[in-house]
Amino acid sequence: MRPIVIGISGGSGSGKTTVAMRVADDFVRRKVVILNHDSYYVDRSELPLEERKNLNFDHPDSFENALLVEHLDRLRSGEKIEQPVYNYDTHSREERTVSVGPVNIVLLEGIQVLTIPELRQRMDIKLYVDCDADERLVRRILRDINERGRSTHSVLRQYEETVRPMHLQFVEPSKRYADVIIPRGGHNEVAIDLIVSKMREILTKMEKQEVGR
Repeated sequence: MRPIVIGISGGSGSGKTTVAMRVADDFVRRKVVILNHDSYYVDRSELPLEERKNLNFDHPDSFENALLVEHLDRLRSGEKIEQPVYNYDTHSREERTVSVGPVNIVLLEGIQVLTIPELRQRMDIKLYVDCDADERLVRRILRDINERGRSTHSVLRQYEETVRPMHLQFVEPSKRYADVIIPRGGHNEVAIDLIVSKMREILTKMEKQEVGR
């Protein structure tokens, strides 16, 4: 039985990862993987570090989407993949990879996952995590300072130059493709419960079809 694929999009700092983890917690008896779109940033290690720091990481073309599509197809066929590992300190892809699969559920999360038609076509459920812009910015500042060693100035500069413009141009409009829009992110208990119930329904239906073959 092929795994189901749940796409989880939303602005940077909206709570996508929290939603993915909350959903994964409800399927502890299943093999679940959270695929982060960030892992598939195009490797630009040929560029000097200072130049890599100033790249636009929020445009849909900054990701190696063809590789991610290939990996999704392999997971949906019951195969294993070697997921890339992206290093936020060096702004480049590491040589090591992470073996993933076979799995029952793929939670694909990232700001641009609903923007890419080829990714949408492979999703069983498409989610958009909605959150106030001010709250998203605060979360991003705290995350990048505490987890990625950035300065407040660099975070705000990046937000004004690329994050906000790309959000308005690509991310926000992609919510029209969502099956469910989740306000308040991972703190929305009702939405999480509804999503988990729908996932169980899909899994049960697929299992019955598999048994009937």
